Amino acid sequence: MELQFDKYQGTGNDFVMIDNRSGAFPKSTQLISKLCDRRFGIGGDGLILLENDATTDFRMVYYNSDGNESSMCGNGGRCLVAFAKKLQIFDNETTFIAVDGLHYAKINSDKTVSLQMKNVDNIKVEEDYVFMNTGSPHHVQMVNAIKNFNVKETGFQIRYSDLYGNAGSNVNFVEQVNDDTFTVRTYERGVEDETLSCGTGVTAVAIAMFVIGKTKSNDVNLNVEGGSLTVKFQGGKDNFTDVFLTGPATFVFSGSIQI
Repeated sequence: MELQFDKYQGTGNDFVMIDNRSGAFPKSTQLISKLCDRRFGIGGDGLILLENDATTDFRMVYYNSDGNESSMCGNGGRCLVAFAKKLQIFDNETTFIAVDGLHYAKINSDKTVSLQMKNVDNIKVEEDYVFMNTGSPHHVQMVNAIKNFNVKETGFQIRYSDLYGNAGSNVNFVEQVNDDTFTVRTYERGVEDETLSCGTGVTAVAIAMFVIGKTKSNDVNLNVEGGSLTVKFQGGKDNFTDVFLTGPATFVFSGSIQI
């Protein structure tokens, strides 16, 4: 079988995109893992299927690079919106369904994509970290000298610690730049390594920094290894609504591969 695909990246977080409105794609963990392999496949932090949905423009089905279906991916969602735009599924505004529910998104005049994330509540604030679910579970921890921080080793230890059990958590390390800007590096479960960017991760960081008083702004800039993102929100304390993640979603190439 010859499989057609597109490759997209959002601030370095890269994805294999497949139009599966026909339902023909074989959803095999082994196959998906192979397609995401950077040496023996296409390569990507994840694989995303665009499928039909009865009530919205399309459905997002997201798999981590280990081949397992996973929770929401913010950068992946933004890239899927750009892919759907290329497929002429919508003009400038769209709604789609994902594992964590309904999402609204729009293409901005500068070609960036703004994606409405889920409302956030049940925020756990501890002395040295904050935990919340922004569509995926995220541990947020401030560090010094983030440029030289060992993200993979420390992230691995926290991800597999007794804090989060078998399910694990994504782990974000944060350093403040100024009143409304932070640098973020993320260890992602499922990828089991540092990624250049994580959309649900920077969303969690922006909200966490507001909750613990590191910023008074509800429009937060996040510098990641692969570029820059912004997160805007309404609300405060433990209830955040109108949460929008904005940044680039860039087409890389199209191709076909025998499977």
